[in-house]
Amino acid sequence: MFYRCRCPAHSQMACSNIRYGAGVTKEIGMDLQNMGARNVCLMTDRTLSQLPPVGVVLDSLTKHGVEYKIYEDVRVEPTDKSFKAAIDFAKQGHFDVYVAVGGGSVIDTCKAANLYASHPEAEFLDFVNAPIGKGKPITASLKPLIAVPTTAGTGSETTGVAIFDFENLKAKTGIANRALKPTLGMVDPLHTLHMPSRVAANSGFDVLCHALESFTALPYNLRSPCPSNPINRPAYQGSNPISDVWARHALKIVAKYLKRAVRDAGDVEARSSMHLASVFAGIGFGNAGVHLCHGMSYPIAGNVKTHRARGYNVEHPIVPHGLSVVLTSPAVFAFTANMCPERHLEAAQILGTDVSNIKKDDAGRVLADTLRSILYDLEVEDGLFAIGYTKEDIPSLVKGTIPQERVTKLSPRAHTEEDLTALFAASMKLY
Repeated sequence: MFYRCRCPAHSQMACSNIRYGAGVTKEIGMDLQNMGARNVCLMTDRTLSQLPPVGVVLDSLTKHGVEYKIYEDVRVEPTDKSFKAAIDFAKQGHFDVYVAVGGGSVIDTCKAANLYASHPEAEFLDFVNAPIGKGKPITASLKPLIAVPTTAGTGSETTGVAIFDFENLKAKTGIANRALKPTLGMVDPLHTLHMPSRVAANSGFDVLCHALESFTALPYNLRSPCPSNPINRPAYQGSNPISDVWARHALKIVAKYLKRAVRDAGDVEARSSMHLASVFAGIGFGNAGVHLCHGMSYPIAGNVKTHRARGYNVEHPIVPHGLSVVLTSPAVFAFTANMCPERHLEAAQILGTDVSNIKKDDAGRVLADTLRSILYDLEVEDGLFAIGYTKEDIPSLVKGTIPQERVTKLSPRAHTEEDLTALFAASMKLY
């Protein structure tokens, strides 16, 4: 853990332990044995339960005599209802260690199950982010959690964040606290070879926006109020010198490998590199935070009508998280650029644009055009209109964004409801 202190604000760095390497998952049985685990909860989803990543974990647990129970009813893009079902399973199981094998949906669900099983008297909204929930600090110890990510996007294996759709609100919200961080993230690039092309694309867009938003977030020493006690310091603290290192490096990897990873599932170098980029961006945004792209994405995903995303084996309409985030990115960064144009230009340069003769006043346009070019090349849907939204939906999308102040307040540029309305309108079509 690293600290950088400077009045009037302080920045605190935290992330999970990470172990990386092809085939590293085979060690998990030994890790659990070393922990003295006697009753392990393994969480995954129904699709992954039939695929090699889960098979490798189960083989290792069996080989080393680790007792376990499987929960495979995790919902892709989880809801408060699906969280509660997993929490009930965890409470009944009295587990001493948790293992999550999957993407962000699985890892986040497992974090929530661990949290509430460790606080059996808590009400569901006690730890949910304010103003939707009570945002209470977590004071009791959680059980160890090992995360085995199978997608290259959310970075959930590094963060203390768990996101879900709050169905009554028709928007995403979540729980954010360092106590939720996995004890260990086992980053095995072989698992990413099983991602369909569109899953690789949308996961990669999440990496892209994690890095861009954390890099351009309100600086940590401008965030207010400064908490009187470190226990109240938020997980998302604003851009800071340490997170910047991770964000820049993640952007460089995305620029080099994202398109390759999407176009060729057998490109081990590209898929492996994007898996690392997900970790790096996760460490960055897990401490700096994200802002408007993510804040606006939550009602985009939560208000989904009939859209069925390509490449996802699910039985319900879905706008994948990475897609819901990236569709507003050109409009968002065009809007925020005037507050830190140098950072927007640096990001555009890292992503492949020649900015040597670009004026600061054009930083937003240049980064927006850079992003549109990436999205067009990867055949992304042409804006919110293409996933089922119309201008008549904008008021409900704005309404769902307003409660997301945990992230939207980290925008480098202050915004009004009218600004959000304009940003959603500008995101209806991309090209």
